[in-house]
Amino acid sequence: MAMGLNEKQIAGFFESASQAANAIVETVKENGFIHVFSHLDADGIAAAGIVGKALYRLEARFRIRITQWVDERIVTEIIEEKPQMVIFTDLGSDYALLLNKKSPETKIVVLDHHQLGNEQTYNFPHVNPHMHGIDGARDISSSGIAYFVAKAISEENVDSAPIAIVGALGDLQDKYNQRMLGGLNERIVEDAKNRGLLTVEKDLIFFGRETRPIHKTLASTTNPFIPGISGEEDKSLEFLVSLDIKPKDGDRWRALRDLSEDERKRLCSALADYMLSKGLHFEISSLIGNVYTLSREEPWTPLRDGREFAVLLNATGRMDRPSLGVAVCMGDRGSALEEANKVLENYRRTINKYLGWIMEKPERIKELENIYVVYGEDFIDDKIIGAVSSILSSNLPNPEKPLIAYADVKEEGIVKVSARTFDAVTYKGVNLGEIMQVAAEKCLGKGGGHDVAAGAQVPMENMEAFIKLVDELVGKQLAGEKIGS
Repeated sequence: MAMGLNEKQIAGFFESASQAANAIVETVKENGFIHVFSHLDADGIAAAGIVGKALYRLEARFRIRITQWVDERIVTEIIEEKPQMVIFTDLGSDYALLLNKKSPETKIVVLDHHQLGNEQTYNFPHVNPHMHGIDGARDISSSGIAYFVAKAISEENVDSAPIAIVGALGDLQDKYNQRMLGGLNERIVEDAKNRGLLTVEKDLIFFGRETRPIHKTLASTTNPFIPGISGEEDKSLEFLVSLDIKPKDGDRWRALRDLSEDERKRLCSALADYMLSKGLHFEISSLIGNVYTLSREEPWTPLRDGREFAVLLNATGRMDRPSLGVAVCMGDRGSALEEANKVLENYRRTINKYLGWIMEKPERIKELENIYVVYGEDFIDDKIIGAVSSILSSNLPNPEKPLIAYADVKEEGIVKVSARTFDAVTYKGVNLGEIMQVAAEKCLGKGGGHDVAAGAQVPMENMEAFIKLVDELVGKQLAGEKIGS
C-alpha cells in the first residue's frame, strides 16, 4: 500500500482515473478532436507529454497547448474551435466549470492535483487526489495523475512512468524521509523500477550530478546555501583539491557520478564539517537523499537525473518553448532535445541575471512582519518569477517566514505572484494556497495552489493592498485563526 494512504482512498482515486480513461477512449473511438491544455511548469509539461503519448498511441486526433493559466479568453477560443473533448492537466477546475456552463456539449476531463476551493459537484471526469483525502502537494502530482489515466488506457503506457517521476520531482514532491517520493508517487517509482527504467539510490543530492564538473555543481548549490562555496567556483575547486579529489580525469572534467565510494564519503563528511563550522546544523540533513536515475537515458546528459530532467522541462516552459519539453517527454531525443539543452543554458543565465538584480539593491527584497516580499516589477519575466521565488526562499535570513515574489504583466494590467515556504512553516498552520485564494479574491484577482507553493494574479492597482493582506493572513494562520474565503 502507498505510504500513509488507506485502501478506500486509493480505490476511490483509481476509480476516478478509470472513468477519465474510459471517457478519453470513447471520444477517440468516435474520431473526436481532443484539445489538451496544460500548465507550463515541469509537472504540467510532463503531464501533457504523457497524455500526448497515450493519445498518439490511440491514433487520436489531438493538439496540445501549454499555457500559464486558463482564462475567459481561452474558454471563448475553445468554444469557437468546437473540439469534442478538452483535457485540462495541472490547471485546476474553475475554468473547466465555466466551459461546461457555456458549452455543455463539449466533453471535459480534468487531471489536477491542486487544492479544491468550495465544494463543487462535477458532471465530467475530474481526477484530483484531494477529492479522496490524498495530498496533492506530496503524494501525487498532475503528471502522476496523467500517468495513472494513461496506464488505465493501456498497460503499454507504463513506459511513461519515468516522466511522471520527473514531473513529481519538478513539483518538489520529494518530501518524505531523505528527499524520497512517497504516497501514490511510490507506486509509479515501483512501476518504473520493475520495468528497468529507473534506479533509486542514496547519494549527495547536488544538482548537476550527471552533467557538471564537480566544482561547478558545488558552486551552483542553493539548497542548502553554503557560504564560501555556493556561487564561488574557485573556492569550490580549492575545497576539492584540499580533499585530494581530482577534478579532472585526463582532459575531461569529472561529474559527481564519477566519484569513487571513498571520494564520495570524504566529500560528504568534509562538507558536513564545513557546514557545522558555519553554524548550519539543520542544513546538513539535506546533503544526502534519494537520487532518481533514469537508466535508459544517456549518461552525462540532463535527462539521466530526474531532478535535472525536471529543470530542463521547466526551462522550456518558462522560456516560451514548451513544445520542446512536450516533444522530449513524448520520446524525441533528436532535434527537440538538442534545442531544449540550448534553452536550458539560456534559462540558467536569465535566472542568474534576475538573482543578481535582486541582490543589487536591498529595497528589492523587503522583510515585513510575517513575510518577505520580492519586488520583481517589470524587470523579472512573469513566467520565471516562480523559479526565482523557489531559489530565494531557500536562502532567507529567517526561513520561518514565507516569501512572495511578483512580476508585472503590463499588457494585461495584472501582477503575477508566486508564494513559497517550507513544510516546517505549514506544520504551524500556514497554507499558502488558501492565503493566495482569499487575498486575491478580496483584491479582485484569482489565486490558489498548495500549502507550500502557491500563486495569484492580481490587478496592478491592488498590489499594495494584496501584500498587506497576505502579511496579515499569514499572521492569522500562525495564531491559529481560520481565514475563510
